[in-house]
Formats: sequence, C-alpha cells, structure tokens
Amino acid sequence: MSLFEGISFFAGLDPSRAESFGRQCVRKRYTEGELVLDFDDSSTDVYFIVSGDVRVLVRTASGKEMILGDFGPGKFFGEMAAIDGAKRSANVTALTNAELLLVPPTAFREIVLHSPEIADRLLRLLTSRVRELNVRLFERSVLDLRHRLYSELLRMSAPRKGHDGQAIVSPPPYQHDLAARIGCRREQISRELGAMAEEGLAEKVRGGLVLLRPAMLEQRVREAMNAGD
Repeated sequence: MSLFEGISFFAGLDPSRAESFGRQCVRKRYTEGELVLDFDDSSTDVYFIVSGDVRVLVRTASGKEMILGDFGPGKFFGEMAAIDGAKRSANVTALTNAELLLVPPTAFREIVLHSPEIADRLLRLLTSRVRELNVRLFERSVLDLRHRLYSELLRMSAPRKGHDGQAIVSPPPYQHDLAARIGCRREQISRELGAMAEEGLAEKVRGGLVLLRPAMLEQRVREAMNAGD
C-alpha cells in the first residue's frame, strides 16, 4: 500500500512514481498537545494530515500570537518552506492524536513539477489561502471587534441539521481561542457573546454554539465592510 493512499492531494500520481517517492517519506504520529513545528524552524518538509487535527498559529512582530486555523484530515501545511527554503513562519500543534505524512521538499517539488493535475491542485489551494488571508487582513483593517467576531463565527460554522436557517459551531469554541483568532481579549469575547445571546443571535447548546440567524450576521458584516470602504 502506498504511503500516499487516501490523501486526495496526490490523486492521479502514477503508482510507480508513488512507490519511488514513498521511500523518501515517513508517516509520524503525534500526541494531543505535541508540538509539530515551531516558528523559525529550519525544517522544510511538507506535512499531510492523515488523521487527527492540528492548530496553526502565526506570530506578530510584537510577539502576539493569532490562530490562523485548525486543519483536519486531507489538509496539509509547510509547503512554503519546501518551495522557498525559508524558516517556518508559523507554529503547529496537534489538537488531537494525529498521524502525519512528512514529504521532503525535493520529493514534493518533483511530484508537483511532473504532474500538471497535482500542480493545478496546489496552485488553486495556494490561491484560496491568499484570498482568505486578504479577507482577514481587510477585516482587521475596517471592522470593529463585534463584526470581526461575527465573521469568524460564520467561517467556523456549518448548517445545523434539522434547523433551516441556522448554523452551528461544533464543538463550542473556547473564548480565549476566539480572542486569539480575531485579535482581542477573552473578556471582550465574553461580552460580545452575551450581547448576541440577548439579541437572539446565538445560543449555547450541548455540543455547540448555535447561530440562530446567520443571514442577519452576514448582512451586518457586509454593511460594516461597505461602510469601511
């Protein structure tokens, strides 16, 4: 069985080449809370998540950390260092027990450069990440805390099954995590969540935070963005 089996990014990779590249790669297990890589590490492997979840943090020039996102099975990270050889710009920690496939930079680049299908997949993913970062940068520039929170909760949510017009963030987010995502203090998040509950916009339930009127939250974010143009 190929080490790349079940990882969608490598779909279309020639089996004979997969066997050859597989000899250069390794699967590694991490326990919950274990550091996968850190800021300024000189490693250049690309990490593909086989199972489990990891959290990616970035650090500002002043040393403040911000949660960039949580990645699950099928996602990958570390491709920038494999491409340009620069030191790591993020911290990655296992949120749960996880298994990762480590692909050396030479193998990663060769796979991408010799497969148009995989190269196109990489370009699309990098483009989507740049677009998301642009959105976050714009939000930090023009939105106040309340509307940044609305936007982040909408990104984290999924439609709530059996409840049309509602969305849910599950598992329920920790307030300090939300604060690290949008750049504020935990106390401010607590106050805003309380205001959302009073206004009938959010409700805590077992297993999640329900967004009772996500369409209204989306409208408010759009209006705030337009006002900031």
